[in-house]
Amino acid sequence: MTLANALLPGPRAGFPPGFTAVTRTLGTTPSADAGLEIDFGLLKPSEGEVIAETHPSESAWVLLRGTAEMVFPGGRAGVRRTSVFDEPPTALHLGPGTPVTVRARSADTEWAVVRTPNDRAFAPRLFLPGDITPEYRGAGLVQNAGLRNVRLVFDRTARPESNLVVGEVVNYPGRWSSYPPHHHDQPELYHYRFTHPDGYGHAELGDHVVKVRAHDTVVIPPGLDHAQVSAPGYGMFYLWMIRHLPGNPYTGFTFAEEHKWTLDPAQQGWMPPDLSDA
Repeated sequence: MTLANALLPGPRAGFPPGFTAVTRTLGTTPSADAGLEIDFGLLKPSEGEVIAETHPSESAWVLLRGTAEMVFPGGRAGVRRTSVFDEPPTALHLGPGTPVTVRARSADTEWAVVRTPNDRAFAPRLFLPGDITPEYRGAGLVQNAGLRNVRLVFDRTARPESNLVVGEVVNYPGRWSSYPPHHHDQPELYHYRFTHPDGYGHAELGDHVVKVRAHDTVVIPPGLDHAQVSAPGYGMFYLWMIRHLPGNPYTGFTFAEEHKWTLDPAQQGWMPPDLSDA
């Protein structure tokens, strides 16, 4: 994969009914060349539609919007989400070969479905909004220019048998996230939504920058510093997905050395004197 095709543009008006594959582990999308090994797609069932599957891969179903019922081994739940910006996620995490049945109870139901190979068996777990602890990163740093809401759904601590890490970020209008720029050895996907249909932001991939809009997805290659910024007036949301590498699981990231000073609350950066009280 080259950085020129790291951006996987989405449909501006939203995804069509049914399942739309964005990346395929064995397909021809740029992710295949990046060694991503994450199958990612969006599912928009019709109201009342029932989807039943038993997939050979590890899977995570993240509810983006709507109302649904889920049935899985050992559990049954009704779930609902009206906004990715204002509400924490609901996500069902399934081991390989685990059956699940999902019924859409509203016409606007939309799921993000994340899959990756895994030869370990483990019990399913439903993560509800009350299980998610929001983390407000960047508070008190560089004039709050990087303040954002980070929601970790699960990582190796919560799901040690998993090959995935899944979370969300709410990037406030005109501010940065994934900041200071950081990198890790494992490849990653970001999938974007905005508070306004004309919303946009920018994704840094090293020195390469791409403009992102609603329903876009970006493939982040291993070891590359990355950071995000949303245009003023537009709240930006992204679902992020990381795959553990064999013998090298994701346990955190490394900040770009030259920007580490922005983590010091005593160094707020320059502000014009005439705006200091604004």
